[in-house]
Amino acid sequence: MEEPLLSEKRSELGENDKWSAYQHVGRTGSVLPPASVSVDEIRSAAASSDHYPPSIHAALLTSPEPNPNEQEAIGYQGGYGGVDYGGSTNEFQRQILDEVEIRELLIDHVGHRCCWGSRPARTWKIHAVEDCNVYIGSLETFIEEREIIRETEPCDGGKIVGKDTAPELGVWELDLRSQFPVLFIPHKETRTKVPHSEIVDKCTDCAGKGDIVCSTCNANQEPGINKENLMFDCPTCYGRGLIAHRDGSDTICKKCSGNGKIPCATCGSRGLIKCKKCNGSGALLSCNLAIVRWKTLSTRKVSATSGAASVPDEVFHRAKGVQLCNTQAYQCSPAFFADSFFLNKFSSEVIAERAPVPPTARIICERHVISVVPVTRVTMAHRGRSFSFYIIGISRDVYLKDYYPSRFCWGLCPCLEWLKL
Repeated sequence: MEEPLLSEKRSELGENDKWSAYQHVGRTGSVLPPASVSVDEIRSAAASSDHYPPSIHAALLTSPEPNPNEQEAIGYQGGYGGVDYGGSTNEFQRQILDEVEIRELLIDHVGHRCCWGSRPARTWKIHAVEDCNVYIGSLETFIEEREIIRETEPCDGGKIVGKDTAPELGVWELDLRSQFPVLFIPHKETRTKVPHSEIVDKCTDCAGKGDIVCSTCNANQEPGINKENLMFDCPTCYGRGLIAHRDGSDTICKKCSGNGKIPCATCGSRGLIKCKKCNGSGALLSCNLAIVRWKTLSTRKVSATSGAASVPDEVFHRAKGVQLCNTQAYQCSPAFFADSFFLNKFSSEVIAERAPVPPTARIICERHVISVVPVTRVTMAHRGRSFSFYIIGISRDVYLKDYYPSRFCWGLCPCLEWLKL
């Protein structure tokens, strides 16, 4: 049995009331009645699958604000648009588009195209009006992914908090409730040091000395030998100490003060330079760094009739439809509609295509939605010519794929839009 998670109540609840506000996001059309569950049941359901400690789920205190662009939700009432998939007699009463409304929608759509004429929309005969409603199923899996990387930096001599002070915590034992995001956020990442994981090691580049041999002075790369007080020819006077002029006179070179030699520009003729890896300290401080990512994995599936097969799926995903079910639980199972075998099968197919979860991640929550998008295909004809367009969604957006008989741009509209002309 699914364990529901969050209610839509948010900041107006007190700390103690937040946990008691969890409620079943009931499946309308299902034989399961809405029921409330306790916090302990939620935690035990999550912990029973050997994912991570129940304390991790204490951060699940909020749910996302409703997205105004998402599908509108109403209770499922059997078949839709006159199509009976489960033998239901309690069909949803759809709105019928009459000829005037159809023409107005098409005229408005054409009016937003700079070189499309409205004559076909106004005068051509409406030859056929066909319902080809589309069902959309989605499964959102909200996961938390944790991994450990080793971070090394120069040791500044401060206090070291290592394993000798307390046991090092595992990656899933870290309490990150203060960082926990709103459920079903697309992506969030945070980094935090693992307590009691600090270790000080000798720098491998300088063997703990803090200095390394100057490569300029030790051109032959003799290991372990640093050559001090080496002087090099002055590049200005080429070792002469004098600068020759065209009139035959010489002046003392200012760069080397007439010596003809200058110290090493890299190390000042010390023979050693400060180790960059440890910043001259000779020691490195390393610790475990936990990288935590929260993200939503989405699976979407569209079930369209042959009449709407030419419309891209993205158009249906953007359209407003009617939610038939909206289930939120730790791990969703297929929805059950008492009067629709088709919807039961469609929901099972969506769940079966659940996005794979990385091995370093754990499931926090899932949300399963089945929606229907009303789609009307209209065919208009005139003197042996015809074209079709679609009226999609509750907002009645018009989609016209390719052909429209009254276009005066010779197919250049996309080019003109791209060039902003």
